[in-house]
Amino acid sequence: MRNDYFLAIDLKSFYAAVECIDRGLDMFSSPLVVCDETRGEGTIVLAVSPCLRALGVPSRLRKFELPRLPNIIFAKPRMGRYLEVSAMFNSLLLNYVGEDDLHIYSVDECFLNVGPYLKMYNMSADELAEVILQDIKRTLGLVATAGIGPNMFLAKVAMDIDAKHQANNIAHWTYDDVPTKLWPITPLSKLWGIAKGYERKLNNLGLLSIGDIATYPKVRLKELFGVMGEELWEHANGIDDTDIRDKYIPTSTSISQGQTLFRNYNKSEAKLLLREMNDDLARRLRAREQVATGVSVQIVYADRTLKSDTVQVNLTRPSKHNNELYEALVTLYEQKAKNLPIRGVHISYFGLQEDNYYQIDFFNDVDEQIIELNLYATLDHIQAKYGLNAVMRSTALIGHSNSIKRHNEIGGHAR
Repeated sequence: MRNDYFLAIDLKSFYAAVECIDRGLDMFSSPLVVCDETRGEGTIVLAVSPCLRALGVPSRLRKFELPRLPNIIFAKPRMGRYLEVSAMFNSLLLNYVGEDDLHIYSVDECFLNVGPYLKMYNMSADELAEVILQDIKRTLGLVATAGIGPNMFLAKVAMDIDAKHQANNIAHWTYDDVPTKLWPITPLSKLWGIAKGYERKLNNLGLLSIGDIATYPKVRLKELFGVMGEELWEHANGIDDTDIRDKYIPTSTSISQGQTLFRNYNKSEAKLLLREMNDDLARRLRAREQVATGVSVQIVYADRTLKSDTVQVNLTRPSKHNNELYEALVTLYEQKAKNLPIRGVHISYFGLQEDNYYQIDFFNDVDEQIIELNLYATLDHIQAKYGLNAVMRSTALIGHSNSIKRHNEIGGHAR
């Protein structure tokens, strides 16, 4: 085996930690939750402080599931602030490795390839990890955990499973640790990459621990689960040949946008949301210099016993045109949406292609089509420069519109 060393680093209770630091609170003794309590009892709690985690409160739950403690501190989510601190975290890591050896996994988690740097620093991987974690604490005030391994997978699992139990928050796994530390893991969903659905399917095969997967025939797993089955077997045996320097460039053929509503909307009110989301999604499509060949709509009802309605259609020609995309979406919506209280609307464009040419529609006025495209190009430029609320439809002022509010949010939460 190669003498490789990878670090997986995670910022502990990131959102809650940032809120505690900004308030001058100790996150290990302050019962803080990141949650917009004005949204009602059903709103999602995004994070809880280690103080509450020690009491058995999970990191993801709804407000009504919180323990009835008199001193809970509610912090309204500030996504802009979290992204700002995340950027500082990433910048700090680049003090230790080159950009090619840093992989940003999420807002609070990264992988580093430190093997090529150990000789230069005259340190072991464990020593360098400790220096980095101390720097994070000193510079940002954040507590981090780290996993070290000969590949990215083992580093990640060492961090997830073992690091939090170590006095210095660092766990180092080698290939020799696979039988004694990786194989005993159960339930299977504790392992990175195994969702509850896969866990049930694997359990039905009699595979209850990671060691069971490791000794199960690889060929059979591939027959049952395809490429995912092959990857499961390799990971169960500690094998991962991912090259951190091979940066993944998404080849997504769809983009989507959706809203989970905090009250019941009727069919007419939800139709306005469809228009607003289409304007936002069409702007994103043009920014990507792409066109869509199809659209889809999903309607989620307040009555959770009802299955959500999802329908899609291929367009007569590839388009990036607001009105053309909206007409296709609203036709689907009118055909499918039931006259019942609605609690969620989601739209997507699929079959994305590069915007290399404009296909003329001879059934409509060509000059009007070009004028309208130029109009939206101008609006795109204004909104990119001055903000999404710089120019808006008059319907944004209607009471059940969410446009202005959503444009002031990141990921559905306050900036």
